[in-house]
Amino acid sequence: MAAADSQVLIGLCDVPIGKSCTSTFFTNKIGDLPDLLPAFSLRYPYCAICGSALVHVVQVYCPLGASRYHRTINVFACPQQQCSGKTESWKVLRSQCLESEIKAKSDSQRMKVKEPPMATSDWCEGADDWGIEEEEGTSASPAHNHTNTQSSFLPKLDVSYGLQALSLTEAHQSASPRPELVFPESVPIFRPYYVCVLEEGDIDEQTDMEDAHRLLREYEMREGVAVMQLESFEGQGELERYEKTDAKHGDKVFSKFMKCISLCPKQILRYSWNGSPLFITDPSSSLTQTVPPCSYCGNPRVFEFQLMPALVSLLESINSTSELLLEFGTVLVYTCRDSCWQPGRDSPAEEFVLVQKDPDHQLFSRPC
Repeated sequence: MAAADSQVLIGLCDVPIGKSCTSTFFTNKIGDLPDLLPAFSLRYPYCAICGSALVHVVQVYCPLGASRYHRTINVFACPQQQCSGKTESWKVLRSQCLESEIKAKSDSQRMKVKEPPMATSDWCEGADDWGIEEEEGTSASPAHNHTNTQSSFLPKLDVSYGLQALSLTEAHQSASPRPELVFPESVPIFRPYYVCVLEEGDIDEQTDMEDAHRLLREYEMREGVAVMQLESFEGQGELERYEKTDAKHGDKVFSKFMKCISLCPKQILRYSWNGSPLFITDPSSSLTQTVPPCSYCGNPRVFEFQLMPALVSLLESINSTSELLLEFGTVLVYTCRDSCWQPGRDSPAEEFVLVQKDPDHQLFSRPC
C-alpha cells in the first residue's frame, strides 16, 4: 500500500521535439533516441523473443530527493507484431551519475581542445576580461528551448526509504555534451515529443471532462455497468460501489481503471515512487513473487511509474515508409528500492517491467 501522503505525478504529451532542439538525460520525452549520461556506454537492447532491435518508448528524468545522483530511466519495447503485449519484449534501463562525474567529463573534454596561440593584443584592451568568456562559455545551459514545461519526476526518499513528498522542480541543466552513441543499423525510432508534468491533485476538474464523460457513457452502455462516484464513510475510508457487480467482461478492475483516469484521459504516464500501481486487469495473487528483487543488491523492488493507454496513439515512426506497431493496456515499471549504484559504473542497470494487455482496445484506440 502507498503511504497516506503519497502523491501521483501525471505526464502529458507536450510539443514535438524539432530538429533545432536538443535533449539530454535531463529531458522527459517520448520516442527519439535515448540520451546517455556522460561517460556511459550502451549495449543496445534487443528483444528477448524475436531478437529485433528495440524501439525507445519514453525517457524519464527521476532523481530521488535524498540522493546525490542524477537518475534517468529509459523504457524500450519490441515493435514486432508477434511480440506485442508480451512482457519479455520490453526492457527498462536505469542510469545514474554524480554531478562531480559530469564536471570531470566536461573538464576532460575541454583539456583535449587545443587552445589558440595568444596574440599580443590579448595583453592590451581585453586584459581585464581574462576568464570571463571562458566562464560564460562553460556555464550551465538548458538542454533545449522548452524548459518552461519541462519538469522532472522527483520523489523524496528518507533513510527509511519511505515516500515523504513529491515536488516539481526544473532539472538543473549541466553543460555536458551528448555522449557518442553507437546503434545497430535500422534502429526503429518513434516521433519525439516533450513530456510535461503536473500533480494529479492540480488537474482542473473541468479539463477534458466532456470527453471523459463521453468515454464513460460509451463504456457503461457497452458493458452494462454504471460506475458510481467514490463515497466516503466515517471510519471506513473510501469505498467504491457499482450499480451492477460485474461488467460484461467480468472485470471490475478495468471499471476502476476507467474511473480513475476519467479526470484526465490524455495522461500518458503516472508516477508514484513506492506507491500503488493502477492495474487495468486483475493482477495475479502472487504479484509480490512476480516482481523479483534487485539483481544487483538483492533488496526488494518497488513500483515507480506506469505507461498509460493514451500513449499508444502517439507512438508513430519517424520514417513514413515503415510502420511500428506497439499496443498495450498499461506498462508497470518496478525499480530497486534503494536505487543501488556502484561508483564508477558506466552502463545502465536493468530493472523489472510488467505489461498488462488492454481488455477493451476499442475504447482507447480513438485519437486524443
